[in-house]
Amino acid sequence: MSIERMIRIFAGSFILLSLTLAHVNGQADLSQLSWLWFTAFVGVNLFQSGFTRFCPLEMILRKLGAEKNCKV
Repeated sequence: MSIERMIRIFAGSFILLSLTLAHVNGQADLSQLSWLWFTAFVGVNLFQSGFTRFCPLEMILRKLGAEKNCKV
């Protein structure tokens, strides 16, 4: 497993963990539609892309002409 994939898995896990802890502590109400669901979507997408290598944003950026390996 590549470092990039591990980073995606860890980032997604931490986003989902922080949302879960905030919800359990009563600091985030996930029972209502809010911007927190967008954060949850990003976390789930990061987590799954680490395992499946499927990332919708990556596909969109490639169609817009972004290079796969950017050199600084």
